[in-house]
Amino acid sequence: MTADSANDIVSARAPEPVGAFPHAKRVGNLLFLSGMGPRKRGTKEIPGVTFDDSGRVTGYDIEVQTLAVFENVRTVIEDAGASWDDIVDVTVFLTDIGNDFEKFNALYAEHFRENRPTRTTVEVNRLPTPIAVELKVIAVLKD
Repeated sequence: MTADSANDIVSARAPEPVGAFPHAKRVGNLLFLSGMGPRKRGTKEIPGVTFDDSGRVTGYDIEVQTLAVFENVRTVIEDAGASWDDIVDVTVFLTDIGNDFEKFNALYAEHFRENRPTRTTVEVNRLPTPIAVELKVIAVLKD
């Protein structure tokens, strides 16, 4: 982890942000994560997405993408000095809530069995890269 400014968290293990923002920002004892998708660090690879020869998305696996997002969130939180159990709020962005909510929700319930943060789930038209799910997370950092 590196800090570009006093409160910015930039993980050396998580996928690079797709814009001019840090992975997270610490404010007091709260950690605010930027939207986190299922990308892989150092590549343009997006787990669970298939493309045709011209680069257009032909399909995706919401379960594979969800697990990759959880892994990326966990990486940033741990690099900031917190743990998965310190998550207190989650905002979920899905590009197809009708088809993906049930599968996403089942994986979410498995991963948040002990810790049950508040959550909001919304459908969006699209996300900045060809992904189907993104999480916005708030965690509490312990002293």
